[in-house]
Amino acid sequence: MKLTKTHWIGIVMSIAIAGIDVGFLLGEPLFPFLLGVAVVVVVLPFLTGLILESKTERERGERFLEFARSLAESVKAGTPIGKSIINMSGKEFGTLTPHIKKLANQILLGIPIGRCFETFANDVDSVVVRRAVTLIREAENAGGDINRILDSTAEAIYQIEKLKRERKASVSSLVVEGYIIFFIFVGIMLVMQFKILPLTAGVGNIASIGSLDSVAGAPTASAEATKSLARPFLYLLLAQGFFAGLTIGKIAEGSIRAGLKHSIILTLLAFLITSGANVFL
Repeated sequence: MKLTKTHWIGIVMSIAIAGIDVGFLLGEPLFPFLLGVAVVVVVLPFLTGLILESKTERERGERFLEFARSLAESVKAGTPIGKSIINMSGKEFGTLTPHIKKLANQILLGIPIGRCFETFANDVDSVVVRRAVTLIREAENAGGDINRILDSTAEAIYQIEKLKRERKASVSSLVVEGYIIFFIFVGIMLVMQFKILPLTAGVGNIASIGSLDSVAGAPTASAEATKSLARPFLYLLLAQGFFAGLTIGKIAEGSIRAGLKHSIILTLLAFLITSGANVFL
């Protein structure tokens, strides 16, 4: 992913927030919460980029299906494949439009169709498009029945997109359930941290009291013990959020990479909720 102006703005703002946090709030209860805000600011543009990239990937697959079908119909009507691509370059195919125009321009310049398709696949950078273009290019080079190859390619793309939509519809409830379960887990950890741990630390302090001096120091000791025992809860929440996000992405979209955005969302929410609870509770 290339760094854009938005990314740099997020980086600069994050550094500024972190600098203010370290300079004025170091050691204060608000320090970790504001540090988490700085992390959110720098991560948010990258997270948005991942979401948009996933959306663009789906759109390119759908648009290429339209292109492949139109190309198959044109070739079936007797128009050579090169001429068919040139004729379709003036039509609208969403995010694929500039790439199709470039493909047509290369054909007009006399570049072999196989090489043009290879450049097209590299520019689009889509798994579905790359596989389909490979089939079309090899059929053209081998001099096979291009009509049948184009029809088969269009049908294969249609089935792939159909299966993706069906899988997404069937697992959408599982994604929601995954988020709900995670937030329930966060709630349980907070209850343990703020309700149960202080009681157990207090019992330990009462058992160790041997004089009035130790009674006077008990609240401080109890707070320190609670803080020490609560720290592993944060690590557990971060680990749970990271791996739960990967699992959700794998189930929903069939890709660990797609799960990174869920992992980022869950880990950041876990950190902000926990540090915010330490400040306000």
